[in-house]
This record gives sequence, C-alpha cells and structure tokens, in this order.
Amino acid sequence: MQFSPLIPGSAALEEQPEGALDSLLVLAPPGTVERRYTTALALRALGLGGALTILAPKDKGGSRLAKELKAFGCEVSETSRRHHRICTCARPSSPAGLDEALAEGGPRHDDALGLWTWPGVFSWNRLDPGSALLAQSLPPLSGKGADFGCGIGILSRAILASPKVERLEMVDIDRRTVAMAARNIDDPRAAIRWADIRGGTGLKGLDFVVMNPPFHDGGAEDQSLGQSFIRRAAEALRPGGVLWLVANRHLPYEAVLKPLFKRVTPKVETGGYKIYEAMR
Repeated sequence: MQFSPLIPGSAALEEQPEGALDSLLVLAPPGTVERRYTTALALRALGLGGALTILAPKDKGGSRLAKELKAFGCEVSETSRRHHRICTCARPSSPAGLDEALAEGGPRHDDALGLWTWPGVFSWNRLDPGSALLAQSLPPLSGKGADFGCGIGILSRAILASPKVERLEMVDIDRRTVAMAARNIDDPRAAIRWADIRGGTGLKGLDFVVMNPPFHDGGAEDQSLGQSFIRRAAEALRPGGVLWLVANRHLPYEAVLKPLFKRVTPKVETGGYKIYEAMR
C-alpha cells in the first residue's frame, strides 16, 4: 500500500488505524518537523513489534534519523548505503512523544498568512515572493480558468477576487495542499483536484490559466516540470485564452512559450522573478 501525499490516489497514513500495519518502509522527508511527523505516523500505524525501515540522504535528514527514532523510544540499527542512512527498528510498546510530533507537524492556521497550511508543503510558513508578485500583477480575470499547482490557495484567492470569474479549477499534486486549499477557499466557483498536471488535466476551452510552476523535484532543479506545466496550459486554453506565469529569472521558459502561444509578453521583472502574459 502506497502512502505518499505526492502520488495522487495513494492512501493517507493519517487515516490508518493505530496498530493496523505489520511493516512500513519510509523515505523520510528533509524537513525536521515533517520528518518527525511522518515517523510518528508510521510508529502509530504499526502494531507492537512491527518493523519500520526508514531512510534519507545523509545531507537531508539521514544523519539525524537514528537520534530522532531513539527519542521516540526505539532501539535502532543503522547502516549506510549510496549516501543514505538506513535505520531499522521495531515499534516499542509505548512510543514516546508521538502526540507532540503529530501536533507539531499537522495542519495549522497561520495567522500571518490568514490561511490553513501544513508543514512540508510548498512555502508552508511564508508567502512565496513569486506568488505574491503574480497575485499583485494579475488583472481582474473573467470566465473559466485554472490555477495549476494551486498550493494552499494563495493565487486562487487573488483570482476569485474578480466577480467576473465563473469557474476556477484548482489542481495540485500534493494531497496536503489540496486539503488545506479546500479549507482556505470557500467559494462555489472553485473546484479542487488532487492530480499530477504532467499527466494531463483533461481541461479544455479555458479563458485563463494562472501558475507559479515548480522547478525542483526531490530537491534537485528540474526545468522540465515548468515546461510540462506550460504545455498543459496551452492544451487547456481556448484560442485567445491567456496564461499568466511567474518564474525565476534564470529559467528559460521563453523557448517553450513562443511555439505554443501567439503572443508572449514579459509584464514584470523584479526581485529575481519575471511574469509573462501569453495569449494562445
């Protein structure tokens, strides 16, 4: 059974009954709060003596795995392979600190953002500068559109401020951001979907698409992610429909935009970011 929040259709480890599983293999996330939360979920889901194998790159939390497991009361065996630390242990009878780790790493309302968020999702505890710039630069949009890679709903909130928007499809690959966006966007015009945009969206005839596409996968830069988002936007837009895109200045998206769109207009360039308006 797969539990990754980044694989659409996977089960949620949060929903597993306590003691339901005999074994778990976990690729630990790099963030400390998220990693302890995931480890606590795994220990809670395992039955007494259930086998936990957890690994991470040495420079992305792997060097701290054994210490964190011991703090939960586990007796740990540790090995190294291919720049990863691999820890194995059995679930103890009374793991320590599970409730605290689950509370710290679970959904929370961020008063500064005014939104629900979740440690580990994109820009979970701060307003991403690129998204903020795009939100400030958007004209009042109208008709039917989409927010590709919607996150917790920062851009969707700005889009829906226009009363002329009839429908907004919000799509993201992270189950956690989809859950938070559902809390943050209480608008009958919005529909939220957990999906991998790279595999296609099935959307057609849209008047607009707005996006701040990702360009990292597993911590490494991957420009093909943003390029795929642009291609899917072109497929979804009607002739004359408009894409609004923010990107880091160094990303060479013009080469993908120009063959797919009739007109590509740089609108803003500041603070290391650039914004494009591209007409289909």
